[in-house]
Amino acid sequence: MINKTKKLSNSRFYSRIPLYLMAAPFSLLFIIFVIAPIISSIILSFTQYDMVSTPRFVGIANYYKMFVTDAVFMKSVKNTLLFSIVTGPISFILSFLLAWMINDFGRTLRSILSFLFYSPALMGNAYYIWQVMFSGDSYGYINSALTSLGLITEPIQWFKSDYALIIVMVVQLWMGMGVTFLSNIAGLQNVNEELYEAGAIDGIRNRWAELWHITLPSMKNILLFSCVMQIQSTFSVSQIATQLTGFPSVNYTTETIVTHIIDVGTVRYQMGYASAISVFLFMLMALARVLVGKLMNLLGR
Repeated sequence: MINKTKKLSNSRFYSRIPLYLMAAPFSLLFIIFVIAPIISSIILSFTQYDMVSTPRFVGIANYYKMFVTDAVFMKSVKNTLLFSIVTGPISFILSFLLAWMINDFGRTLRSILSFLFYSPALMGNAYYIWQVMFSGDSYGYINSALTSLGLITEPIQWFKSDYALIIVMVVQLWMGMGVTFLSNIAGLQNVNEELYEAGAIDGIRNRWAELWHITLPSMKNILLFSCVMQIQSTFSVSQIATQLTGFPSVNYTTETIVTHIIDVGTVRYQMGYASAISVFLFMLMALARVLVGKLMNLLGR
């Protein structure tokens, strides 16, 4: 009996060799470019390393500095959490509602609207229009309009004031719905139409009931993917903030964890400390992913 089981397992293994060979290139690249950097970051987070000298083990000194003595890091954590709590859910809900509303349109109109909603994500430098709108001189559209209305007498330095974080959040919302929107459109197109017919027989009489009892449970996997993409987008905000408000921003108004990592790692060359911050960000994103997964499981109940 044992020999038969062993022969069966061996035959299954040999039959799967072509599958293993096809998965090998991706697995190798995944290990080299994902797993290895994560492991190396964890190791370097316990060292003092300037990319020139040999890393020197310092224990938890980097983590102590992170949470106790680095005031800029704590401000970056606060800003990042604000980004994730405010822009993440709003962007996710808006992208789903837009996809849901245009899903029943004809193919041509739906394609045109999909392109329009996705276009900000296609244009990498689309946020430059916001620089013109909120320019700190009298030629900026917002300052010009407020001056014409008599609401202000001097131009407001939007990107050097407390308004900067709010403006960057708005721009992130505007540019961050692209991938989520397209995935939601694809998910809605693949919901089985027979489920709606069965729901009508069971007593579902309006779109909101269809949404809650049929559409959302049927799209649970797509919604989870959309949430993960939003987590990655909101927790890794950096380019928009630095391009609009400078690097670093005035009084670190728009400093995020990623911009702080860039500052510490590429400007000060404190790679050990930058690795510790990266590990913290990784754990924060992993925690958010777990919480989102638990929320998604509620849709199936």
